[in-house]
Amino acid sequence: MGCQSEKRSLRYARCFGVEIRSSLFKLRSVVCHIGIGSNLGDALENCKSAVEKISRTDFVSLIASSSFYKTDPVGDERQNYFINAVVEIMTTLSAEELLKALQKIEAGMGRKRTIKGGPRVIDLDILFYGQDIIKRNDLSVPHPEMHKRRFVLEPLNEIASYFIHPVYGVSVRGLKERLDDNKSVWLIERPVTQGRH
Repeated sequence: MGCQSEKRSLRYARCFGVEIRSSLFKLRSVVCHIGIGSNLGDALENCKSAVEKISRTDFVSLIASSSFYKTDPVGDERQNYFINAVVEIMTTLSAEELLKALQKIEAGMGRKRTIKGGPRVIDLDILFYGQDIIKRNDLSVPHPEMHKRRFVLEPLNEIASYFIHPVYGVSVRGLKERLDDNKSVWLIERPVTQGRH
């Protein structure tokens, strides 16, 4: 009951980072963006399931979900096409806690980490954690390759076009406009939840 009340409170605190205070606690809420991808099994359903699981994660409130896109594979081009999307969330989890929560979802959906860049049933990446810059062995935020990838910027631009990249100081829309990536991206299904622009 307390968790649901907290999630409702977070839903209306839509900014890059706010503090929610009460007599009992003080929390930092952060707007984050998570990239979603799959190219094994029913990739579209895998991505939809991941969105649902993220939205049901404790201390996470879903703000917006992008459309789903069919995209060319990157790296090993012999792979199947990917389905990609991005969600915007508000959370009081730390970046490390959020990473663990996403890895738990991946494991629960059957993700096996074998070949880097290879086929995967689901892939969940933290693209932005507010305006924080994090460099660790197990976590780099903003995602270090996102500004080069059309399959990330196309759905991200749909729901967060004016969000500023904390390293480059450029909006998502600006990054997309200067993108040098000829990989194909096809919109295949629009979301139930639309984001703000």
